[in-house]
Amino acid sequence: MTMTRLIRSELRKLTTTKMPWAFLAVLVLLAGLNAFAVAAGTDFDGTKAFISTEADQQSLMAFAANALAIAGLFGAIAVAREYGHHTVVPTFLASPRRHGAVLAQLVAIALAGGLIGLVGAGLTVVAVAFALPTTEYGFLVSAGNVAQVLTASAFAGAAGAVLGAGIGSVVRNVGGAVTGTVLALFIAPPLVVQLANDTASWMPSVLANVTSGVGNDVSLPAAVAAIVAWALVPAAAGFIAVQRRDVV
Repeated sequence: MTMTRLIRSELRKLTTTKMPWAFLAVLVLLAGLNAFAVAAGTDFDGTKAFISTEADQQSLMAFAANALAIAGLFGAIAVAREYGHHTVVPTFLASPRRHGAVLAQLVAIALAGGLIGLVGAGLTVVAVAFALPTTEYGFLVSAGNVAQVLTASAFAGAAGAVLGAGIGSVVRNVGGAVTGTVLALFIAPPLVVQLANDTASWMPSVLANVTSGVGNDVSLPAAVAAIVAWALVPAAAGFIAVQRRDVV
C-alpha cells in the first residue's frame, strides 16, 4: 500500500469509533467551564481583574497546554487499543514493511491531535467571547493573538498526540499507555523540577504557554524545538519497539 492509502486507512480507523466524540465532549465541557469562569468568577476582592486586559484574556484562552495533554491521551489510547483489539494485525499484513505503517499511523494521529487542539482552542475563544458581554469588559484580544492561540494549540495537540502514540506503541495496553502519558506529562515534570530547578522552563506545559504567547521562559523557536523533542523521543522509542518485536 502507498503511504497515502495507509494514512487514509489510519484516519478512517480514528474517525469511525466513538472515541473522537468522547474527546469532543471533553472539549465542549472545558469551553463551558471557561465561559462560566468569565461570567461568574471574581478575584478575592470581588472584581473581575482577571479579564481586564488583553494579556489576561489571552492567558485565559490559551489552550496549548490543555491540547498537549488531551491529545496525548488521545494518541496513547488510539495506538494502545489497536494492540488490545488486535486490529493492528491487518494493518501489518497489508503493509509488511512495518515502518511505513507506523509512520502512517503517526501522521494520522498527529493530524487528529492537531484538530483536537484547534477545535479545543476555538471553542474556548468562542466561549470566552460570548461570556464577556455579561461583564463590564469587552473582547480585547487582537486577531493576531487569537491566531497565535489557535496555531499554538494545533501544534501542541499534534505533538502531544505523537508523544502519546509513542508511549502506546511501547506499552501496548490502554491502561498502561494512559498511565504512562499521565506520568510523562503531569507527574514527572514537577518531580524533575524539584530535583533540578533549571529544567522548569523546559517542561511541556511551560513550553506550550510560550507558544501561546502567554509565557516568556524561553524563546519561541526554542519552545517549538523542545516540544518537538518531547514528542519525537517517545515516538522513536515506539517506532523501534514495533520493528523489533512480535505484533501480538
